[in-house]
Amino acid sequence: MRRVITLGLLIIINFILQSTVFGFHNISSITPNLMLILTMSFGLMRGRKEGLLVGFFCGFLADCMFSTVLGPYMFVYMIIGYTNGFFHKNYIIEDVLLPLIVIIVDELVFNTIIYIIFFFLNNHLNFGDYLTDIILPETLSTTLLTIIVYKFYVFVNKRLKRKAEGKDII
Repeated sequence: MRRVITLGLLIIINFILQSTVFGFHNISSITPNLMLILTMSFGLMRGRKEGLLVGFFCGFLADCMFSTVLGPYMFVYMIIGYTNGFFHKNYIIEDVLLPLIVIIVDELVFNTIIYIIFFFLNNHLNFGDYLTDIILPETLSTTLLTIIVYKFYVFVNKRLKRKAEGKDII
């Protein structure tokens, strides 16, 4: 139960930060994708099922706020969370290199699918501009933020595991 509440709070906090605080800087119109970092992190740390569920709720919030239809963001976040869950058994949680590689690939896949759904199908065919103006800067900002945020998620995950095992009394 504690894990569900903690994940719910993390999803809501990340959504609020992504849509407000990180959305109003003067550098450009690019914001780091905190929801993607959260989905990737818990997919890697907890497996496919939890990656899928975190992706579902992150995508649901994004669809409710940023999309005219319910489903595109939800589908993409769910696929990414589930796919990242395949790496769950094959890496050490404290390792930062794999999450950085995974978040770069996730960000490129995420933005390419969003381009196809929202722009290409609406006859906006200039992918080169979208790549240089949106995808690459957002990938860079998300990757840099992953270095900091991922370590916090590792801490939260370890704490939740200890509490679930009964080793942590506080």
